[in-house]
Amino acid sequence: MTDEMMNLRSLMEKAPDADLLREMIGFAAERLMELEVGGLTGATWGEKSAERLVQRNGYRDRVWETRAGTVELRIPKLRKGSYFPGFLEPRRLAEKALTAVIQEAYIQGVSTRSVDDLVKALGMGGISKSQVSRLCGEIDERVAAVLDRPLEGDWPYLWIDATYVKVRQNGRIVSVAVIVAVGVNTDGRREVLGMDIGPSEAEPFWTAFLRKLARRGLRGVKLVVSDAHEGIRAAISKILNATWQRCRVHFMRNALAHAGKSGRRVVSAFVATAFAQNDATSAKQQWRRVADQLRPKVPKLAALMDEAEDDVLAYMTFPAQHRAKLHSTNPLERVNGEIKRRTEVVGIFPNEAAITRLVGAILLEQNDEWAVQRSRYMTLETIAPVADDPVIGLPLAD
Repeated sequence: MTDEMMNLRSLMEKAPDADLLREMIGFAAERLMELEVGGLTGATWGEKSAERLVQRNGYRDRVWETRAGTVELRIPKLRKGSYFPGFLEPRRLAEKALTAVIQEAYIQGVSTRSVDDLVKALGMGGISKSQVSRLCGEIDERVAAVLDRPLEGDWPYLWIDATYVKVRQNGRIVSVAVIVAVGVNTDGRREVLGMDIGPSEAEPFWTAFLRKLARRGLRGVKLVVSDAHEGIRAAISKILNATWQRCRVHFMRNALAHAGKSGRRVVSAFVATAFAQNDATSAKQQWRRVADQLRPKVPKLAALMDEAEDDVLAYMTFPAQHRAKLHSTNPLERVNGEIKRRTEVVGIFPNEAAITRLVGAILLEQNDEWAVQRSRYMTLETIAPVADDPVIGLPLAD
């Protein structure tokens, strides 16, 4: 404790007045992080203890924006598990983007009553256009850097989906599609690859989106997972030389619509027996048996199964360890859920740039969250067979 007091005293003596508060904040944050990490590890830094629970693993740098200015932090890392300081807000950028969108709507006079109330609750009644422009410019620059970055290496798996939000265009309120693409690379890491905004999920829109991804370097795609929208299917066949997986969850919704309320549980259990098979051949055989059993009583459902067989069971030809993550767009559902939660606060966006700002910030933070996870989404050993890289794809030695 004496050494710490001496460090603080020397800091106060040497630092200029303008920097004193910022340096003190940094000093206090460092001590707080050390106390928190000490509690997680069971020992202080450098201490040898039989009661130690986990080892440290260096530091990662992070910039902390405070009212006193920018404070550079070194956040301790752990070999097992993760640590994030309790005094930091993990979703700060997304919150700033939401604030910027609300402020922009408020200034332009297009906010709804709920947004107006939220602005007042946040104490933002005196916001100027120049302040909003500076905040928006800062966020837009960071979002563009991620969404327009070059895509390096191969991406065997790609999930794409769309959600809808409302925006003002030429004095009217219209609904636009926000599409998001997530991929897994040959390192087994998951990343957000891109997003775009369009009037609908028509084929030209999807085609332009996939072409943009290809120009940025998207290659090596083996499987694309999406719903059965005709525009997506046509764009995939035109741009990507890849297998298409029809989302199993979306298919089951369509299938159960033909079963009637009383027969849904039985039909769901029947179809699930095909998904429970160990290989593609067995799955297709069971799929046909189920379709034939349903044909006399539910001919429309049987016809749907005949048509969708290859697309719904496409994931069965890929490594068994990946199938739970490949059969549907569920890996995107959490991302889309967060997008919906944040965009519903705004209600009606003032323009498309505001949509890109908020949704892009959410995707940027999701990307960062995946990047710091210690475990890969798919292991190197299991993803090697689907890689185009001959080095990665070499068989493992005995």
